Amino acid sequence: MAKNLSNLRAPKQANTGKKRVGRGMGSGMGKTSARGHKGQRSRSGSHMMRGFEGGQMPLHRRLPKRGFTNIFRTEYSVVNLSRIAELHEELGELTLEVFAAKGLLKKRHGLVKVLGDGELSVAVTVHAHKFSKSAQEKIEKAGGKAILVA
Repeated sequence: MAKNLSNLRAPKQANTGKKRVGRGMGSGMGKTSARGHKGQRSRSGSHMMRGFEGGQMPLHRRLPKRGFTNIFRTEYSVVNLSRIAELHEELGELTLEVFAAKGLLKKRHGLVKVLGDGELSVAVTVHAHKFSKSAQEKIEKAGGKAILVA
């Protein structure tokens, strides 16, 4: 059958009528107007907050909020190679005590990670808890040593 404007019809169940509540047994909603028997939701004027789950902890309280912080994460004080190049002119070997004395540690006995931002022209021995790959390569390429502290 060819479709044209003269024989267009809506698909089945596209135009369902409005639910007429409280209009007796013939409405299809029955005696209780589709509210069931007794209980909080069957009463007139009952109101519950949005997202109420029958006393169960609601979803919006079960999920962590924006800005969740992990209290068990390990924090490192970051030292770039550019800063190490500046410090090496004054001192030979860079240990954790030197970093603490220069104020590069967040905490007194904090962890240190060396990152490869910057260039190193002289051989220097650096003691730290962690090194990035690029930092370790640059230190060894300049003839120095990257020593991991346990």
